[in-house]
Amino acid sequence: MAWRSSLAGPSEAPVLAVCFLACFATGLELSVNNQGADFSLPTFPGTAVSLSCLVQNSSQDETLAWYRGDGKVDLKDGNTVNISNICVSPVTESDNGVIFTCRLARDRSVQVAVTLDVQFPPKLLGEETLQIEEDQDVTLTCNAKANPQAQAAWYKNKDLLTLQQNHYHLYQTSEVFQLYIQKVQKSDNGTYTCAVKSSLGEGSKDFHLIVEDKTTPFPQEAVIAGAVVVALTVFFGIVARKDKIFKV
Repeated sequence: MAWRSSLAGPSEAPVLAVCFLACFATGLELSVNNQGADFSLPTFPGTAVSLSCLVQNSSQDETLAWYRGDGKVDLKDGNTVNISNICVSPVTESDNGVIFTCRLARDRSVQVAVTLDVQFPPKLLGEETLQIEEDQDVTLTCNAKANPQAQAAWYKNKDLLTLQQNHYHLYQTSEVFQLYIQKVQKSDNGTYTCAVKSSLGEGSKDFHLIVEDKTTPFPQEAVIAGAVVVALTVFFGIVARKDKIFKV
C-alpha cells in the first residue's frame, strides 16, 4: 500500500507563509481619536488640536508614521510604537483643509486621515477711493475669505444696488467678490459698499467712486500739421535770408 506524506514539500512553504501572514493581519486596523475611518475635525483659529493614533487588533508591536499632506512629520522615538500622538498648536486659518494621516509603517494602505475644518468669520473693513473718467470701466474688489463661505451683497449710498443690465456685472469666487461697472457715467458717483456675512460673523468695505469729466484728447493730426507748418516757415525764412545776403 502506498503511503502519502503529511509533511508539506518545499514548494508549498511560500503558500503557507502567505496564508499565515494574511491571517495574522486580519482585523488589524488604526484609529485616530477613537475614529476608525477618515473624518473631518471642526476647530477654530488659536486653539490646539491633539490627534492620537492607536493600533488595534495586533499581537505584535507596530510602528506608526504621521503625514501632513504629503510630508512626513518628525516624531520622537518613543512616539511611534503602537500609539502615536501629535499636536497642532496654534491652529491658524491656513490650516483649513490640511489633511493629517496616520499610517502603519509596514503597510501604507492601513491608515486613517483627518481633515482640519478650521472655521472663521469673514474679515473685511476699511475704505477705498477711486477716481475714473466717464465712459471708462471700473472694477470694485473685496477679498473676504471665510469658512463657512460668506455671502455678499452690494449697496450704493446705503441702498441695495439695483443691477442694470449691461452696466453692472457681479463676479465671485469662494474668497473674492467683484462689482464691474461698464462705461461709468456721472450718475454712478457715490459710495458703494461690499457687505459680506456668514454664520460666524460679517464685515463690509466702502468704495468711494468719483466720476470725472471725460478728457478730450488733443487731435494728433493737428499737432503734426502744426509742427510741419512751423518747420516749413522756419525753413523758408532761412532760405529767403540767404538769398538776400547773396544779393547784397
